Parts: sequence; structure tokens; C-alpha cells
Amino acid sequence: MIKNEYNVVGVMSGTSLDGIDLVHAKFFFNESWTFNILNAETVAYSSFWYETLKGLINNSMDELKVIDADYTEYLGHVINSFIDKHHIENIDAICSHGHTAWHQPQNGLTYQIGNMPILAELLQETVVCDFRVQDVELGGQGAPLVPIGDELLFSEYDFCLNLGGFANISMDLNNERIAYDICPVNIVLNKYAKQLGFDYDDRGKIAESGTYFSALGNALDSLEYYNEKPPKSLGLEWVNKTIFPLLESSKLKEKDILRIFSDHIANQIARVLKKDSKGLVTGGGAYNAYIISKIKSNIKAEIIIPSKDLVEFKEALIFAFLGILKLRNEVNCLKSVTGASKNHSSGRIFLQ
Repeated sequence: MIKNEYNVVGVMSGTSLDGIDLVHAKFFFNESWTFNILNAETVAYSSFWYETLKGLINNSMDELKVIDADYTEYLGHVINSFIDKHHIENIDAICSHGHTAWHQPQNGLTYQIGNMPILAELLQETVVCDFRVQDVELGGQGAPLVPIGDELLFSEYDFCLNLGGFANISMDLNNERIAYDICPVNIVLNKYAKQLGFDYDDRGKIAESGTYFSALGNALDSLEYYNEKPPKSLGLEWVNKTIFPLLESSKLKEKDILRIFSDHIANQIARVLKKDSKGLVTGGGAYNAYIISKIKSNIKAEIIIPSKDLVEFKEALIFAFLGILKLRNEVNCLKSVTGASKNHSSGRIFLQ
């Protein structure tokens, strides 16, 4: 489907479990790509879906298939409601990431629920989805996938940093795009904020009130992952195995863990930024004033936090864009980023 204008809906559910992000956008191609976000919203998960998704890693494959069918149907309902609410017509495609259940690229496995063929029937629209599987089959990490969007949509920045469940960064290095997960962010912070009765640490105020203990901070900063070279990526499995046991064994108060881990996030991000570089920072963590201030105090770099729509919906926007590239059979997955054997056009297309 080669044309110069596309009217699409992008759908994303991330590891921080904030909800389903939906973006209605138009993309235009005239030697380079531009876009316009028309509608965007996040549909929060019910307690049932929050608990179900949080526990996916513990389900068997048979159990996952049942959840997958239910989640696909639920996702279809959410997307249809979004389309009806905003009176969206003449849609070229619904481009959906689904929700990651398992991500073990070292074992040749990645599984996102919500990507079943019935989604196209439920929506009566063309669906592009399941963007990670092909990359893992080609020997890649299956993540991060956003960098092609960073390269083609946000080329005026030296780096693009997303602070969601994990911090991931993309940048050009020696005329090649590289990107990788830096460290966990909200997937850890939200857990301890919830233990204090909050959904998240608003602007990092709880962390700021905590005390820093260097023994735990040094142990976190010394983790082997941080010395590995990209391509590399993180998943909930690694956090459960490596991060949470370290934090729990410290026996520290939640506010102190939030302080130490927030400082850890800022330390790891500052380590990978270049002095005097300019970067776009998005994702829920962009609102964490404490972490942003710590990054700025650790490295002299220009941090640009854009409009609310871009902060909160950049990933959904880029998955919409990945779907367009797939429809055009153009590269949407870079081997320099994921470590796959070749650049490729990833995803599955389901026709209504």
C-alpha cells in the first residue's frame, strides 16, 4: 500500500501496566515523513486485567492461549470504542503492539498477547501487529523497535530517551542507529509506590524524601548487564530474578528504595549520554522531576520534554508508523539495533 498519506490508529500496552495507549494520527510522506496526532488517550486497566497481565510470566503456554483469546477480544472492544468516540473514518490500518507476556530472545522466544487474527474481524479493519516475533526468529533481540521511528520522525535530536517500564535510548553512532534498554524504571518504581498506596511516585517526591544508602546503590550500579555492549534488552523476567531480590533483601523502607533506585536510574542514563548532546525525553518517567534533575546534575545535556501527547503517546505513535512501513514493505526493524541477521520489514497483516 504505497501512497503519500496514511490515516491510522496505533495501539500500545507497556510493561508499566498504566493501560492501553491509543493514538489516531495521520502520516505524510514527501521526501521525508511528518505526522499529526489527531486524538490520543489511555484506557486504564481494570483490576482484573491489571492482575492478569502482571502475572502472565507465571502462566503456562496453554493458559496463555486462553488469556490471549480473551485479551484480543477485550482489545477489540477498547479500539472500537476509541474509533466510535472520535468518529474516526477511512482508516488505513490499526497498528497494534499487543502486550508482552514472555520476552526471552536468548531462548528464541517472544510472545505478545492481543495479536490474534480475529482482531481484524472484530474491528472490521486491516490490522498490522506482532512486530517482535520475526526479529527474534532472525536472531535479534526483538527489541527495541521504536528506533526506526526515532530516526525517520525525530532526526533533529541527538538521542531519543523513553522512560516507561524501562528506560530505552536510541541514537546514531558512526552513521548507524543503535538502541537498547538502559535499565528498569516504572516497572520498579510503581511497585514500591503502590506499597505506599499510590499508583506512582508523583514527580519523584517520595524518592526525594528518602535516604540514599550506598551499599544498595553500589550493588545496583555494579550489575553485569550495565557493562554489556548493545544490542541488548531487558524484560520482566530479569527484573524478577535480579532487581527485586536485591531490593527486598535490603530490608529498607519503600521511600528509601525509591530514592536509591531513582538515583540508580539517573546514574545509568547519564553514563550513556554524550556531553552537550540534545535529546527528546518521553514516557511517564519524563514527569518525574526528581529523576530528570538528577540526570541533568550528572551530565551536561539538553533535555527536551515535548507536548503531553508526545510524552505519553510516542510509543503508540511509532507503532502506528511501524505498521505503515510494513504495509509499504519497507524496513521497520534495524539489525544494528536488535542484532538480527538483516534489516527487515516485521509484523503480520490481517485483512478484515
